[in-house]
Amino acid sequence: MRRAPTLTPGSRPHRVVGWLAKLGLLVAATVAAALAAEPTPGTEAALSAAQWKSIQRVVSQQRTALVAGDGKKAFGYASPGIQAQFGDAATFMTMVRTGYAPLLTARYTEFLEGAVIDGVVVQPLRLIDADNTVRVALYTMERQKNGTWRISGCRIAPSTVQAI
Repeated sequence: MRRAPTLTPGSRPHRVVGWLAKLGLLVAATVAAALAAEPTPGTEAALSAAQWKSIQRVVSQQRTALVAGDGKKAFGYASPGIQAQFGDAATFMTMVRTGYAPLLTARYTEFLEGAVIDGVVVQPLRLIDADNTVRVALYTMERQKNGTWRISGCRIAPSTVQAI
C-alpha cells in the first residue's frame, strides 16, 4: 500500500499546499480590491498587451517618483478622484509614507499578470522588502478620456511567503 506524502515544513508537498493556500489569499484580495473600486467605463473584458504595458509604465513611473521623493510627479499619476481626495502632492506623499511604506522600501518589484474584474482593471505588483517579506500591491487603474491610464487606488496585500 502506498503511503500519502508527509507534509513536513520544507517538503515538496508542504510547499505546494502552502503555495496554493497563499495563491487563494492573493486571488481573494485581488477580487476584494477590484470590487471596492469603481469600474472604468468602456473597459473591455481583456486589454491588449500594449495597454497592459502602458498601465505598468504608469505604475513603475509613479513608484520611481515616490522612491525619489518627487511628490508632485507621483501625484500626477493619480486619477482625478485620488487627486481630489488628497488635494495636493504633500498630503499625498504623507499618506504614502504612513500607509504604503512597502512601495518605498521594496528592494525588488515584479509585475504579475493583470486582470479586468467586473470592469475594474487590476495590476498586481509583487514587492520584496530587505527582510525578504513579500507583499502584493494591487493597483486599480482608470482610463482617462484622452486614453491615458491613471492610478485610482492601491491596496497592499500581506503575504506569509518569504523570498530567499
